[in-house]
Amino acid sequence: MEFNYKFKGNSGVNSNNSSTDMSFAPDLNREPTFFVAKLQDLLNFREAMSALHSVVVSDMTFKPKDKSDYKAWLESQESVWLAELVAEKEKHQEQYDRVRKELDAIRSEEDKLLKPYYTAQRKYFDYLYKHDSDAWFVLDPVITVHPDEVFFECFSQDESSYGKLSCSYDTFKDISEHSYGTTNIDYSEKLYDEFQKIREYKETTFQIDPSGFEVQTQLADEFKEEKIDLPDSWVRGFLQISSAMTLDKTSFTLHPMDMYNILLMLKRNKERKSPRSLRFILEPNKPVQVLFEPWGKKLTFRRSIYEGKSSQEIRIWGRRRLFILERLLPIAKSFKVSLLGSGMPSFWEADLGGMNFTLGLSGWSANDWSASANFDLMSPRAEVDAMTSKKVFDALTNNHVESSQSLSTRLGLDKPIIESALGIYAQQGRVLYDMSKDTYRVRELSAEPLPMDKLQFTNEREEKASNFVLANLVTLGKVYQQEESVQIMGSVLDNAKTYSTMLVIDNEMKLKDATCNCWYFGQNKLHKGPCEHILATRVKWSRGKSHES
Repeated sequence: MEFNYKFKGNSGVNSNNSSTDMSFAPDLNREPTFFVAKLQDLLNFREAMSALHSVVVSDMTFKPKDKSDYKAWLESQESVWLAELVAEKEKHQEQYDRVRKELDAIRSEEDKLLKPYYTAQRKYFDYLYKHDSDAWFVLDPVITVHPDEVFFECFSQDESSYGKLSCSYDTFKDISEHSYGTTNIDYSEKLYDEFQKIREYKETTFQIDPSGFEVQTQLADEFKEEKIDLPDSWVRGFLQISSAMTLDKTSFTLHPMDMYNILLMLKRNKERKSPRSLRFILEPNKPVQVLFEPWGKKLTFRRSIYEGKSSQEIRIWGRRRLFILERLLPIAKSFKVSLLGSGMPSFWEADLGGMNFTLGLSGWSANDWSASANFDLMSPRAEVDAMTSKKVFDALTNNHVESSQSLSTRLGLDKPIIESALGIYAQQGRVLYDMSKDTYRVRELSAEPLPMDKLQFTNEREEKASNFVLANLVTLGKVYQQEESVQIMGSVLDNAKTYSTMLVIDNEMKLKDATCNCWYFGQNKLHKGPCEHILATRVKWSRGKSHES
């Protein structure tokens, strides 16, 4: 999927003895979005932006050791060992020695000729990583200006970590020019280095540069255009975030020292075997406990009390990604942890006063957000007609940010209808769910509409489910209405075989539990999203319920 950007110059930081000017170059292909103010919370902003940078460069994918030199040596020795083996008689030794000397001379000459090439190649990649890291990044961060805050979003290189830095207007002073909207910003490694020079005694200006949107009479050389070809998984990962945030979560708050102790334990120990997980032991009105596997070491956080209603044990993997939060420890007031379940994503929110930093982690490091974390499949999916969806989106657009309850009251629509309508736009990259404030925000991920024909089905299971419903292969059984949920029995005819399904959906149209007797569900349960038979049953029931209404 190709994205086109146009920037006026580069983002940069100019600093002298008394002041610092920080300027971000926005994408001029989008609607004018700019913001000019002076920073008030300087050091916290510097540390929070540094944590966001850690998300951008994070790559926890397994990197095998480079054994190319050893293999080359092994290959070169093979002929030597073979020659020694066949040199059984002393009369062949003289001939063997002569051939070996000639072979060594040829290889020595080969190494001499190729050495400059390999040296230059290594220097090039080292230089590229240190001085032009833009080439290693896939997507520039996204920045949004809203009536109550300015926030940045980014994805890690391995697509397993999501970062969002929200800055309320208390972070700034002397706000002058501003225009609400979303844009991409030009970002580089050099810009990060300049952030480190921010000091409290210097007055610092923060601006998303508005000058590029003015009528230009200068030469076009001032503008630079970029074309980035992104994999669908990167774009779909952004679309999955909001859906994952809307799911039911087990939440508790950690004191900063407790977060420090988690990182200290990980820093002092090295995993040599599996499992490499954090096991949270949660009991109502008791301190949060964390068991570090495989070492069997347990920490009890007496400053952090779990206030949930039921006892739970939840395990998460990919824990070393938590070091992204390390620079926030001295300035954070608290860390709110939201767990979706064992082996499922987690969200870590750092309260920085006027700022809030959200780190979203997929189930484990090798699990990117879009490949196996299909959480839009478990979001509210009540049938909403196009006219109602547009009405809800237009109402949100007028205020830029609003809660579903407020929209429900203002428009006279049920809250599940509001959330399902906004969920449709979230899947199109046009709406973001703000977990820290329980609100929905207008956030256009791209200047042009995303090709939803490519992104309509996030995987083969969803496409199959749609085909089952269209072919009338789904049969609904008994439906048990309970106080806070509804239990649905059903069956799906798939390739001449009938699969039995059971779903539990709460009053807000969220999938709480489900079972199926197919192979996929037997292997994965709901950890990788529902199977196509569960999906088809849900769609069939939702459409029937919509027609009854």
